[in-house]
Amino acid sequence: MRSEPRRSLIAPAGLFLAATLLAASAGVLSHADESVPPLNAHASRFGSGWECARGYRQVEETCAPIRVPANAYLDSSGSDWNCNRLYIKDDQGVGCKAVQIPANAHADDEEIFSPGWECDRGYRKVGRRCARIVVPSNAYYSELSFERGWQCNPGYRQEEKTCVAVRPPAHGMLVGERDEWVCDPGFMKRGATCVTVAVPTNGFLDSSGNDWRCERGFRREGASCLRLVIPAGGYIDYSGNGWTCAEGLREHSGACINDR
Repeated sequence: MRSEPRRSLIAPAGLFLAATLLAASAGVLSHADESVPPLNAHASRFGSGWECARGYRQVEETCAPIRVPANAYLDSSGSDWNCNRLYIKDDQGVGCKAVQIPANAHADDEEIFSPGWECDRGYRKVGRRCARIVVPSNAYYSELSFERGWQCNPGYRQEEKTCVAVRPPAHGMLVGERDEWVCDPGFMKRGATCVTVAVPTNGFLDSSGNDWRCERGFRREGASCLRLVIPAGGYIDYSGNGWTCAEGLREHSGACINDR
């Protein structure tokens, strides 16, 4: 009488264990199926998974053959193709068409987005042709200038399609690409001339040499340097030309007052 309940408990436990083992084995088999490479593929060289053989590309879970069109070749990766020299991919990207090289141009297959040609030196691309670059007086041919193809000589500045001389005034000098001018130290620009920098008492020429600053303890006002009037509880700030209140005080009407 007591042994029957014990058998009824063992039976469901056995069934549960069998179901668990069956599910686990099914998962292992499923995982094993996923790691099996499809036709024309092999195990990946860079870790788990698989990759298509040379001449094939992955399409979903298969490897499809790469169709190399006429006048093309399989590239170094083996997973795509490129056109032969003097050919470029057509607009649909499924074939290769011959490069039509205009007059005064030569083949160019080095640039990825190139039409397959570039203009000879002294010419520039205008649509599908090469137009001669007209270099004005006082200029030289330059590949750095993509739009016009030329740059002005030092001492000249571009104005539309010509180069005009840059002539600095007295006490001025050419700078940069020599198409601009600045004043010598001790002088400042005023219109198209250089005038003497008038340094007031208690002032000095700044680092540029074209303006002035006040000495420490003085502030600039108009063309003069005025002595700072520092109230009690204040001190000269980091600039040297102003003042600030000590900690716990604040400025009010030219004085430092208690914050409390």
